[in-house]
Amino acid sequence: MEIFKVKNQVEGGALAFDLLKKAVDEGAKTLGLATGSTPLEFYKQIRKSDIDLSEITSINLDEYVGLDSENEQSYHYFMTEQLFNHKSLKAHYVPNGMAQDLQEAVKNYDRLIEKHPIDFQILGIGRNGHIGFNEPGTAFSTKTHVVDLDASTIEANARFFEDVSQVPRQAISMGIASIMSAKQIILMAYGSEKADAIYKTVHGPVTEEVPATVLQNHDNVVLIIDEAAASKLD
Repeated sequence: MEIFKVKNQVEGGALAFDLLKKAVDEGAKTLGLATGSTPLEFYKQIRKSDIDLSEITSINLDEYVGLDSENEQSYHYFMTEQLFNHKSLKAHYVPNGMAQDLQEAVKNYDRLIEKHPIDFQILGIGRNGHIGFNEPGTAFSTKTHVVDLDASTIEANARFFEDVSQVPRQAISMGIASIMSAKQIILMAYGSEKADAIYKTVHGPVTEEVPATVLQNHDNVVLIIDEAAASKLD
């Protein structure tokens, strides 16, 4: 696990973009993408660059159940605003949170990942150590699945909605095994509220109660963290 400490999210986004450019130059064809506030500067760097993604396929980590792609709080809408409207990709995929048969949608997403193995995976991390929407207690062997969101995750995401009652209670998420199948994983974290999760991610023990600790078992993980997120490491 390689750790880079940066001054702020702007510097972190630029570093993540440099790593993306390197991966694409070295032949990466499939990107695993994340949403939320953490990767905003990363996407900004992509938008203002001349990087060619026309031969790149992207596969997103997760999506809320019950929100369609036109809903401003859906992750599909987020990706459209942050990336898809600005860069031409060969193909891009986000889980279908409106699927009538969620279990079939989950199986189809696993087939998609098998067809397009992920070369470069972007991650954020929750205060409770979740990655994607894989909450504490999720088996490390889990592939794409329907998740009942933890109360702390609902509370953390409430800032994006008018009130907490509007936050969906379920999501479709790549599983931990899906994430770990990526060739390279870039995890970004900013702010003191992530310090405890980052400490546990780095120092363990490896436990399903802190999902991100599984990254200790991956041989190509980069952490990009600011001073506040790194404060418990020193």
